[in-house]
Amino acid sequence: MNILPEIDKISNELTNIFKDLHEHPELGFEEIRTSKIVQEKLQEFGVDEIHKEIGKTGVVAVINGNQKSDNQIGLRADMDALPIEETTNLEYASKNQGKMHACGHDGHTTMLLGAARYLCETRNFKGKAVLIFQPAEEGLGGARQMLKEGLFKKFPCSEIYGMHNSPNGRHSEISICKGKAMAGASFFDIKINAKGSHAAMPHQSIDPIIICSSLIDQMQSIVSRNTPPLESVVLSITQMHSGSAYNVIPEEASLCGTIRYFSQEIYELVEERVRALCKGLELAYQVEVIPDLRNTFDVLHNDDQLSDFYMDAAEEIVGKENIIRGANPATGSEDFADMLKHVRGAYCRIGHKGTQPLHSPKFILDPDIIPVGASVLARLVEKQLKPD
Repeated sequence: MNILPEIDKISNELTNIFKDLHEHPELGFEEIRTSKIVQEKLQEFGVDEIHKEIGKTGVVAVINGNQKSDNQIGLRADMDALPIEETTNLEYASKNQGKMHACGHDGHTTMLLGAARYLCETRNFKGKAVLIFQPAEEGLGGARQMLKEGLFKKFPCSEIYGMHNSPNGRHSEISICKGKAMAGASFFDIKINAKGSHAAMPHQSIDPIIICSSLIDQMQSIVSRNTPPLESVVLSITQMHSGSAYNVIPEEASLCGTIRYFSQEIYELVEERVRALCKGLELAYQVEVIPDLRNTFDVLHNDDQLSDFYMDAAEEIVGKENIIRGANPATGSEDFADMLKHVRGAYCRIGHKGTQPLHSPKFILDPDIIPVGASVLARLVEKQLKPD
């Protein structure tokens, strides 16, 4: 392991920043305290520019290298937490009830801060490093909000890179998938307006729970019977809501879920089938079935060449034995994909010890990977903006 010495010597400081962020998680577009800490640290480190409130609570910083150039490398970290009650029993567990950094964004933010400090101290690169601290990655459209507010018009980047932790038990193993690396995602809500009655007189009702159950069964056949077997697509129903009493057949029911896909054509096929099934049940039961499907994440495309450059930089830090250049695509989604639609770049994963999955109330990020991730990001800037 070749953690950069300047980062290694501040590893305890970085761990303290991480623990503080973990204790005070904030949900998407509510990252006021987190943004303030990021700004304070960046100012302390001596970045050349700090721009706040981009994407509501986002922060962008610019560091100039010791040689001038029009080239700018973007590095992005997400800051938001999830609406989960933490059950890790860590000494630095969340102090904000019902909120938790269960995806490691506190670690991502700290890694980028570590890289920022190193780049400010050394400035051994030609051009500019643009550090993007993004809010609201967890399905609320933080990347799209920053783009809407002119992120790459204000800070044009030639390349952009991101990183995510992976609790796979393999400390500092860094992997990347070229091309289509992570799935696009749509969230859906379907509401059924029917006819309620006394539960002892069901013949007087048009039962929305029966209709909802039928719709769930029919939707589960879409992937197995309508999409080509070699296409990867996931349709998961994750919520069903109806009723409030033991003796009342309710007026309405609703179900919610997500669709994950790697092909826009396949997604459109699935969406069309969902809408057709809803229309069919409307006609069959003479009720109202209202589907609302919303694209939330695009398919994440890693640039082949920049993926190799990313792994070349990572290899200098973690060694060739800890690099995987041909990882499989993941059906999880990531709104860094929206940034990659505007600027070519790459997104990798860094492994760490732990058996609890992301988004679990028991998830623990191993802070030992923070200086590793910070070193990889810093070295990437030095290699891609190599001075004369």
